[in-house]
Parts: sequence; structure tokens; C-alpha cells
Amino acid sequence: MKILVCISKTPETTAKIAFTEGNTQFNRDGVQYIMNPYDEWYALVRALELKEANGGTVTVLNVGDSSNDIIIRKGLALGADDAVRIDTEALSAYQTAAQIAAHATAESYDIILLGKESIDYNGSEVGGMLAEMLSLPFISHVSNLEVSGTTFTVSREIEGGVEVSEVSGSFVLSAAKGLAEQRIANMKGIMMSKRKPLKVVPAADVDNPVEVVVYTLPEGKAGVKMIDPDNMKELVRLLHEEAKVI
Repeated sequence: MKILVCISKTPETTAKIAFTEGNTQFNRDGVQYIMNPYDEWYALVRALELKEANGGTVTVLNVGDSSNDIIIRKGLALGADDAVRIDTEALSAYQTAAQIAAHATAESYDIILLGKESIDYNGSEVGGMLAEMLSLPFISHVSNLEVSGTTFTVSREIEGGVEVSEVSGSFVLSAAKGLAEQRIANMKGIMMSKRKPLKVVPAADVDNPVEVVVYTLPEGKAGVKMIDPDNMKELVRLLHEEAKVI
């Protein structure tokens, strides 16, 4: 089983977010980065579990520059066999998916896994675009994955219940919470990761149809308002006029 796991680099959740150049560029000064948790905790770990149970290889792939190598090495430390970095900046979901598709077409992976979204953009776009470009089935927000022979049974939560599907052959899957349990790289894995291959490949000739016009920060959270429990009229007014939930 030849598995590809797509990983991305995201700011850690406590990073202070700011923009420059007229709010058109993300200010990276002082920002610490991590591997996107949905890619790491769920997609990569489940891929490693499949390899351990059924044999095969796990390759991690990232679209980005050399500053991403430390994130990629973490994937190798967790247990991936090798890694690929497509040497170009990830400018949009479409451009990222197209770069991955160009590589995956030549390598013929059996399964492609990635997180359901990145925690910086929350777009949930790359997986669906990638599957379309590769003409493969796509199952999103998967919380359980089992294999029997050549048939995979996947489950995902939907409104009011759980949807269960079966798929055979190659497919693309986006991972949600519950697909696997987080792993921590041990010292042996960290040392071995330094000797595992990290292949840097040139970017494919792909157009980027998306241009960032402006970034805006969300409004700050309002302070808590304390309402006298006997003053229900004021509570209803606030819920109706300010919170707009009734």
C-alpha cells in the first residue's frame, strides 16, 4: 500500500496575527509554526497505522520553501518513510492542489490523505480540488477508516447521524477528529528522521487564479454583561437586538 499524506505548515494557535502592506500580506515576524494538527494528528497517524497493519510505505508531501523542512522532518520522526517538498510558496488552495496533483499523477499512490482543513484558513478546499484533478473518489471529514482486503470502509459524521461508505481502489480522504489518536515522536524516531530522504522537486507550471485583495481581523470579543435574573425583559432585549439570536 503506497500512501501519500499531504501536510501543511500553520501558525501555532497562540500566535499573534497581524498584517502588513495595506493588510495584503501576513506578518510572519515572531510567528511560531507547527504542522497543521488535522494533517498530523489524524491523517498522518492513521496512515502510519495502516502501514503498520498492512505493510507499504507512507510519504509526506508539503508545498513550500525550505523553512518548512523542520515541519516535514517531524512527519519523518513520527514514522513516515520519506518526504517530498514541492519548492514553491503555497499561494491558494487551487494552486496547492494542482502542485500536489502534478506530483501524485507521476507516482500513482494508492491512497491520499490530508486534514479536513488547515487551522489558519479553514477552507476545506484542497482535498476536493485534488480529487477532481486526479479523477479519484473523495470522502471528506472522515472520522473512521477500516480496511478489509482491497475494500475500505469509511465513516463520517453528518447532521443527525453517521454516514458509512465503502470504496475500492485509489481515493482521496480528508481527516477529521476521531480518525486516529495523536502520537509523539520518540528519540529513536527523531534520530532516524535525519537519515530519511527528503526530496525537493521543482514546482509544476501552474497558474494561480486567486489574488488576496485584503485581510481583516475579526472584531474583538465584547465584555460579559451581567443581567439581574429578575430582569428577563432586558435579557430578551439584548438577545434580540445585540446578540441577534432570537
